[in-house]
Amino acid sequence: MSQGYQFYMEQAEKAATDAKDATLENVRDRHLRAEETWRGLAEQSRKVEEDRVKAKEERRLRIEAEMLEARLSEGNPDE
Repeated sequence: MSQGYQFYMEQAEKAATDAKDATLENVRDRHLRAEETWRGLAEQSRKVEEDRVKAKEERRLRIEAEMLEARLSEGNPDE
């Protein structure tokens, strides 16, 4: 997984710990909001990385298919 995801998750965990340790309600609420935001960023980062891997695989498959089609049209399917 990407560094961005790991960083965001670390920040979310820190915010969760800070919220748990907070004695003032407004401070706890602020940390809980921060945790939610960091987790959202982590999820977004994970999704972007998944989409990037998927697109790369689709490109690879498309190129292979185009190369095979070109060889078949030239009459050289075994090359």
